[in-house]
Amino acid sequence: MRAMGGRRMANAVLDRLSAHDHVLARLFSPVDIAPLVWFRVIFGAIFVWEVYRYFSHGWIARYYIDPVFYFSYYGFDWVRPWPGNFMYLHFGVLGILAFAIMVGLWYRAAAVLFCVGFWYVFLLDQTRYLNHFYLLGLISFLLIFIPANRSLSLDAWRRPMIRLDTVPAWTLWLLRAQIGVVYVFGGVAKLNADWLRGEPMRTWLARRTDFPVIGSYFSEEWMVYAFSYGGLFVDLLIVPLLLWRRTLIPALVLSVLFHVLNAQLFRIGVFPWFMIGASVLFLPAAWLRLGGLWKPADAGVAEPSSEQSIPTRSPPHLLPVHYATIALLATYMTVQLVVPLRHHLYPGDVAWTEQGHRFSWRMMLRTKSGQAMFHVSEPTSAVTWEIDPRDYLLRHQSVRVVTHPDMILQFSHQLARHFQDAGYDDVEVHAVVATSLNGRQTQSYIDSSVDLTKERRTLTPTPWILPLVEVARDTAESQ
Repeated sequence: MRAMGGRRMANAVLDRLSAHDHVLARLFSPVDIAPLVWFRVIFGAIFVWEVYRYFSHGWIARYYIDPVFYFSYYGFDWVRPWPGNFMYLHFGVLGILAFAIMVGLWYRAAAVLFCVGFWYVFLLDQTRYLNHFYLLGLISFLLIFIPANRSLSLDAWRRPMIRLDTVPAWTLWLLRAQIGVVYVFGGVAKLNADWLRGEPMRTWLARRTDFPVIGSYFSEEWMVYAFSYGGLFVDLLIVPLLLWRRTLIPALVLSVLFHVLNAQLFRIGVFPWFMIGASVLFLPAAWLRLGGLWKPADAGVAEPSSEQSIPTRSPPHLLPVHYATIALLATYMTVQLVVPLRHHLYPGDVAWTEQGHRFSWRMMLRTKSGQAMFHVSEPTSAVTWEIDPRDYLLRHQSVRVVTHPDMILQFSHQLARHFQDAGYDDVEVHAVVATSLNGRQTQSYIDSSVDLTKERRTLTPTPWILPLVEVARDTAESQ
């Protein structure tokens, strides 16, 4: 009896393992390549457009040639701009590589070089951090491993033997998951007291009462809350709605309207257009094959179902290479899920301290302004210099510095080096910074008694950031 019970238990464990493997194997089942092809084209086109904008608006010189000082990311101080005007050449090459990705020419090499070239630009200066740049950098990395050039590409035209009409399901679901992470964490981040009371949306809408048709209502509270809660629900629900066949069309319409409105209201670059383009990842393959105009190479081979790209074949038997792929996918997605939560390791409101804010999809959540004055002193001579950061930094840098403690620290170290080069060997730097968050009263931001030259850059909590003082709204309004 005991032996029979042991066999039943062993069989049950094997059945569960078999079911588990069956689920994992579905990641390698064939799905139609059409969504990946269109996503490749859209990604490349978006970046060709973005490179053109950088040339036409003079942003290459403004952001990567003119600055005297760059605010590096922690651990990346060694990343420096190309000398002279070579940054123009760098962006020109990025544009060529983006075009190669778009048309699928030497795709793998183009994707690798583009990814490296883009991340180089991204890491040059923290003052240029944008969530959508971070997203596009991640996507450029993922495209290296996704065979989006196996159809409707110059590579497939030059080498017909590489052409595929199906790809492993994980390639599609990985991109969907990456887009989903952006939406979901963007929505979760909005579940905070400021957003739920209408800030900073109230402040933003008040500046755009000239907006066509509906701008006259922007000063009314119902409109403020409609925008705030509407954005919250779109972020939290749009991906499930796009994945469900019955709600796909209304979700698609809602997504397009949402992003077009954002593009018109706020200056957020290519992000709305890229997210509209990313909707192709959720569309049935039959739609993307243009009603049969774009047909599979072998019409005699049954296509995967166009409805949510559900595979029609039995999942393959898992091999060691499959398990290795699953491990890498799990590692990547774990990082994507953990990094946005790291702000919980730091005390205080992340919108105030900024610790854990970047790389966390905390998008359009705060309006912050401040003023700063730095006092450089030489204790031995009792001489003190008062430094306005606007005298040393470009406008886009000085605006960011006064609201980001890590940049305040970097600028303080830069000032110390500047005065040491001028012959003052032992100087102290103290910062007097006053900052306002989401319409609150301006308050002290940095402990001005701390000599910032003695503080080191670190990823641990920063004690010299003063806590955010909450003031009752009626008290604040009466002052």
